[in-house]
Amino acid sequence: MAGGHARARSPDRQRQEADMSDVQGDNWWYCLKHDRVEHGAGCPNSQRMGPYPDEATAANALDLAARRNEEWDEDEERNT
Repeated sequence: MAGGHARARSPDRQRQEADMSDVQGDNWWYCLKHDRVEHGAGCPNSQRMGPYPDEATAANALDLAARRNEEWDEDEERNT
């Protein structure tokens, strides 16, 4: 705080921070670094997949991603 004045956050910044806390707080994630499900705040988002609506879906994150990749590959093959 130079000069004793706090810099006000822009409304966009405040909204981003609120959105991030909502995402962190009530959702489930799959941590790639620790190979486990996390609820709420945990490892950095760059090291995990999600968010997911519940623990069971987060626990199946790798299978879900593999299935989506296969579907994507099949769709590309049909469209080439």
